Amino acid sequence: MNSVISCQHLTHYYGKRKIYEDLNFEVPEGRILGLLGKNGTGKTTTINILSGYLKPRSGTCQIFGQDIQTMDPALRRRIGLLIEGHVQYQFMNIEQIERFYASFYPGQWRKEAYYELMAKLKVAPRQMISRMSCGQRSQVALGLILAQNPDLLVLDDFSIGLDPGYRRLFVDYLREFVKAERKTVFLTSHIIQDMERLVDDCIIMDYGRILTQQPLDTLLDTLHRFTARVPEGYDVAFSDADLFHPSVIRGTLELHSFLSSDEVSARLTANGVPFSDLHCESLNLEDAFIGLTGKY
Repeated sequence: MNSVISCQHLTHYYGKRKIYEDLNFEVPEGRILGLLGKNGTGKTTTINILSGYLKPRSGTCQIFGQDIQTMDPALRRRIGLLIEGHVQYQFMNIEQIERFYASFYPGQWRKEAYYELMAKLKVAPRQMISRMSCGQRSQVALGLILAQNPDLLVLDDFSIGLDPGYRRLFVDYLREFVKAERKTVFLTSHIIQDMERLVDDCIIMDYGRILTQQPLDTLLDTLHRFTARVPEGYDVAFSDADLFHPSVIRGTLELHSFLSSDEVSARLTANGVPFSDLHCESLNLEDAFIGLTGKY
């Protein structure tokens, strides 16, 4: 499968503060990939590098086989970019802003995609942008991205301002749209429930590194929460790279791992943990994210 995005050995600093070093990832054609990470781990930095707004300290970022810093403008038009904040022209209405954006994409503009989404979200055609809520403005921005008919959509915090009902509607609409049109999507969101309904693959970042990149189904099939009873007063005194964030609360040991129950049991025994009654639980994406990155 061809890669639409290929980032190799990305390293970036803000002043002396390292954001990440030697970051590598690819986004296959026709897949929806979600980037998850806590605040400050480099999600928006990565979006800015992908858009060409920010040049990394070192490393390369290629989209459609070209370096984003020197990409041909005609090729750049195949990228639909939605940055955090959803900036719009406040003095226009729904129809005016559609006609304005259409002038930049002759031959590829699909206004029906825009107006279909506006109708679903019950946004009136003559409604002024200045009189819209943050959530409504984000709906307009998302509709304009779809009308652009890009081959790659890069969406930063795409569901900001949307209430739960509209988020669900848009997530389902976006997934149906990109699958029917065979688009590729790279996105971030702080609302992990939306990501779980939408993405095919996910990258989970920690500070300075990628913890995992794999298909969502594989992640949820292989990562589990393990709990076990430990004696009163026992505190975690071991370290194991395959046992994520072990902690003890009221006599219950909790950790997360890609290992099987037998392997976790063997690791705990090897580390001298006085445990009993080991249990294994399946996770949703939010639990998996917290399990890998830690609660705090």
